[in-house]
Amino acid sequence: MKLKTKLFHTFLPMLMLVMCSTLLTQFTFKASGEAQKKGIRVLMVGGGSSHDFDRWYKQEDVKTLEKGKFANVRYTDHTDSIAHYLPETDVLYLTNNQPIADPKVRKAIFDFVASGKGLVLGHAALWYNWNDWPEYNQQLVSGGSRGHDKYGNFNVNIDKTSHPVTKKVKSFTLDDELYYFEPDTSGPGIEVLATASAEGSDKSFPSVFVVNHEQARIVGLALGHDAASHELKEYQTLLRNAIRWVAGQ
Repeated sequence: MKLKTKLFHTFLPMLMLVMCSTLLTQFTFKASGEAQKKGIRVLMVGGGSSHDFDRWYKQEDVKTLEKGKFANVRYTDHTDSIAHYLPETDVLYLTNNQPIADPKVRKAIFDFVASGKGLVLGHAALWYNWNDWPEYNQQLVSGGSRGHDKYGNFNVNIDKTSHPVTKKVKSFTLDDELYYFEPDTSGPGIEVLATASAEGSDKSFPSVFVVNHEQARIVGLALGHDAASHELKEYQTLLRNAIRWVAGQ
């Protein structure tokens, strides 16, 4: 009896340790699974002029990104709230051309990128919108657009098919605004993944590109004026690919 009691007291701590370890492992897998189900946390910022941000970004792009629980998207057109939401954000998706006037918000965006978090710049956010904030275009966009063709049909040629952002996307045509995006030589530079050109024109401009930022992954997507872009399979694939890649997945 004494031997059994001794053995019991000897192996009981080991048994409890194994049980605790098993429970902890199960909890970790469960927590990991739940986090995965929530998807990539995206903060989408819209608002401004010349575009229907609510229809094509707040509704259509949110639907595209949340399909299959790929992402968990928070949309705002209140730029002063950006800094408040960034701590709970994996990817910042700027689509707006309305001002981001608050110096604290501007700093929060730069700090977010410097920390290695992902940034996607869509359509209107690739314009030279803010004369009082040149650092935005120089350092985050590495360029910008000051003009575009009249809305109409043009070609988008996928120049680098092996990049994760252009994965499963072939060259296509669409109706949109062909942005005259010009890289800024004083910025970090860009890697062009796709170019846009009008039929019969010998000029082409970056349409999908990566900014060579030292700390973070940044993608520029010049397409996105209206339904012809946002409801197009190629655009939706590019957007999801961009979000996934800048998030480091």
